[in-house]
Amino acid sequence: MYITFKLSKKYMFFILFIILLIIYICFKPMALSYSIFENEEITRKIQKLFDIRNDAILNENVQVLDKMYDKKVTYGLWAYEHEIKKMEYLKSWSDKQGVEFTDIKSKITVRWIKNKETELTMNLIVSTEYSYVYEDSKKVNNFRIGTYHSLDVKEQDENLLITREWYTDPFADSMHLEQIKSDSIKNYILSQNYRDMTDIIDRRKNAVQYADDYCGAAAEKDYSYNKEYKDYNSLGGDCANFASQILHEGGKFKKNYTWNYKKDGSKAWVNAQAFKNYMIYSGRASTVAHGTYDKVYKASYKLLPGDFVAYQKKGKITHISVVTGADSKGYTLVNSHNTDRYRVPWDLGWSDKGIKYWLIHVHF
Repeated sequence: MYITFKLSKKYMFFILFIILLIIYICFKPMALSYSIFENEEITRKIQKLFDIRNDAILNENVQVLDKMYDKKVTYGLWAYEHEIKKMEYLKSWSDKQGVEFTDIKSKITVRWIKNKETELTMNLIVSTEYSYVYEDSKKVNNFRIGTYHSLDVKEQDENLLITREWYTDPFADSMHLEQIKSDSIKNYILSQNYRDMTDIIDRRKNAVQYADDYCGAAAEKDYSYNKEYKDYNSLGGDCANFASQILHEGGKFKKNYTWNYKKDGSKAWVNAQAFKNYMIYSGRASTVAHGTYDKVYKASYKLLPGDFVAYQKKGKITHISVVTGADSKGYTLVNSHNTDRYRVPWDLGWSDKGIKYWLIHVHF
């Protein structure tokens, strides 16, 4: 009798667990992700949302942007104001550059979607391609920027309304600072020609290939980093780690005691300030120019694929990007992590008087 009672008790607990699980599933759907079929429908709606927003930014249509956000809630208002500032910044940069943006297209990858009371909350990878032409040319140039979004939306009149959006915006470091406006800069840029870089050495070519393959959400196909290395984005940034990988894996620079990666990276490997100092003081690189944009932009045309740009704010290097090519006017393009960039004009997102640049030539 004792054994029979113990078994019955176990079965009773098991049956009770199943009943509670069924009740939870039926009455608490907000805790569960959507099915794959629902995800596909929501993905289409999110893609449409981004398409409409991109067109509004491209055409500077504030009225359309205004209707896409729930500005009655604080986070919705902040998200709306941020996109307005981004639109204004892109216009300011394009005027300085002598270019016109002709298209903005985003490719959305939904990581997960969940119910959140009356809203949907989701995590997205967004790869956005920008197309532009110079004022005196029809040649189309393209670059991509990869961003990672945490997004809340609610349905209103069969449309999605944004109530909250967070992502690391590559333009954020320029949107609150005084912009550079100078006809002399624009005229100089427009006077330049295409730079043929096909004769660079193989080590530089291989460095560029690595930079293109592993530029994360900005890459053409696989949106991943090299899994052999730790991702330092959550620990302060992955830009120097990526630059070190490019020079080691692609450029075949050997590791040493100071510049090293085993299970973790040394300070010179992962820290932007330390990386720049190490490369210069070790003799592996030298400075081409240093200063504000108006002081160095002409020297930027001397940079070659495999060289790098260090961005200085308030006396400290906060970002590293690696040169990967040039556009139709020979303007230097770069790849980087945080945020992920593929062949992006080197000052885009950094073109203001509050930032100084280190243009660094690497000795391959």
